[in-house]
Amino acid sequence: MAAAHDKPEPAPAPPSREGGKGEKNEVASSVDMHETLVEASTKNQLHRHLGNRQIQLIAIGGSIGTALFVSIGGGLARGGPGNLLLGYTIYAVMVGLVNNCMAEMVTYMPVSGSFIRMAGRWVDEALGFMAGWNFFLYEACLIPFEISAINLVLGFWRDDIPPIAICFACIILYALINIVAVQYFGEAEFWLASGKIILICILYMFTLVTMCGGNPQHDAYGFRYWSSPGSFAEYLHEGALGRFEGFLAAIYSAGFTVVGPEYLAMVAGEAEHPRKYLKDGFKTVYWRFAVFFIGGALCVGIVLPYDDMTLRNADTGTANGSPYVIAMQNLGVGVLPHIVNALMITSIFSAGNAYTYCAMRSLYGLACDGQAPRIFQKTLKNGIPVYAFCLVMVFPFLSFLQVSNNTAQVVTWLATLTQGSQMINYIVVSLTYIFFYNATQAQGIDRRTLPYYGYLQPYCGYIAMVWMILIEATFGYSVFLPGNWNVGNFFAFYTMALVAFCTYWGWKLFRRTQFVPAAQADLVWEKPAIDAYEAGLIDQPTRLRDDLLAMIRGKKKQQNYLGEDPN
Repeated sequence: MAAAHDKPEPAPAPPSREGGKGEKNEVASSVDMHETLVEASTKNQLHRHLGNRQIQLIAIGGSIGTALFVSIGGGLARGGPGNLLLGYTIYAVMVGLVNNCMAEMVTYMPVSGSFIRMAGRWVDEALGFMAGWNFFLYEACLIPFEISAINLVLGFWRDDIPPIAICFACIILYALINIVAVQYFGEAEFWLASGKIILICILYMFTLVTMCGGNPQHDAYGFRYWSSPGSFAEYLHEGALGRFEGFLAAIYSAGFTVVGPEYLAMVAGEAEHPRKYLKDGFKTVYWRFAVFFIGGALCVGIVLPYDDMTLRNADTGTANGSPYVIAMQNLGVGVLPHIVNALMITSIFSAGNAYTYCAMRSLYGLACDGQAPRIFQKTLKNGIPVYAFCLVMVFPFLSFLQVSNNTAQVVTWLATLTQGSQMINYIVVSLTYIFFYNATQAQGIDRRTLPYYGYLQPYCGYIAMVWMILIEATFGYSVFLPGNWNVGNFFAFYTMALVAFCTYWGWKLFRRTQFVPAAQADLVWEKPAIDAYEAGLIDQPTRLRDDLLAMIRGKKKQQNYLGEDPN
């Protein structure tokens, strides 16, 4: 990998067109140079075996989990339907600005470790160190969160299922799925994430049909709950202040629910046609936010009043705390709650599977840049970072905390602990983009020639960064209110902010790192190897619908590489 002051590696020479033996020799030489570049870039590294449909569904699988179907009820109970819709819309727009930043960087330089390593290369090595460990801990701690949530959802049917059995089953399945070659992980995630899309379609149809009177009570309730009990709930205080705090609660609920661009970025090092497929994926993030998150907030506010007493279970994440399940039971719908609950389990399992994947790749990226022990850079022949896998699989055992503690309490701990990490991720992305933008300006690179051109830049980066800093600083404000101080709650809200502060300044002082000047930022880096890889692909990028049709027809995927695949 080139350092900031190194000259770019020369691209493979084009073959001669003069014909004859000399042409054949030069063509062979060109192919040899090409394969040498790619083999050098793939030695002891991840393999690019993820196709378009797998990438798109992995992005959906990682971004849609327990929060959209269950925890969103807590935002409704605190804020009311109006605040919930407003809060989710605003937060989705802000994460959309982050996506605009991330898309431009990741499609230009689709490397393993993605924005984590970019932060270290283009901003400050200490920032990359902090970002990597923050993202790793965030993803790793979400694995036991999802396992605990599965136990809670299973409680909808019966409460005598041993939690330890569910924990062991999930750990074994996550291990098996993530230790095989990445294309098999992609297939598993494709089918699991497909269940989420089916679930969302069912819930949206349930909302539309029942609000128009298609329910056992023949009650066309429409938007009744927006007027009674009302659109804006009071939270913590009464009056205008209480309604504003309800709005803040909806914003913070969205902060745990509205995610996605980072999961797409983390597959950059294993994507076929990375620039094309990732560009398509980032462009779909905007409509996914509108359909899944903003649409979900609207539906939840329609089917259930915010003062429904059963909603208090939503704060603990229990299955019957899902606003949709509560609404179905209130309306006397029989079989559908069981179908929704079953699909919810696959949805939660899929999210945990995606977190396992991302935690492994973030640790691998840290090792590639010397910010984690080099042993975590070791990969198997199938491209799986084996020692990173071993460390990540330790974290799911935190789910055994529910054996000796209340399961819902464990879920609450983990959810609160990880929420701050998510906002730190977006702060890092926005700041990295600002430095990247300045580097392109200083080095005379026309951003319109990049694979993805982000409009309204660098303003999107500045707005997103300021917003996320404000949310990170205030989302635990309630602990500072008179009579609310609690040391445990304080650390639950701000532990990850303290960890980020310590890891950044600790690495900065230890290594005496400096901010990277815009004119010296390494915008070449792994670009020659990636260009060479893409030049060697023998087929054209496919569209998602074409991939789906090929899968339905049982068409076998052809070899997609010039010569022998070095992977």
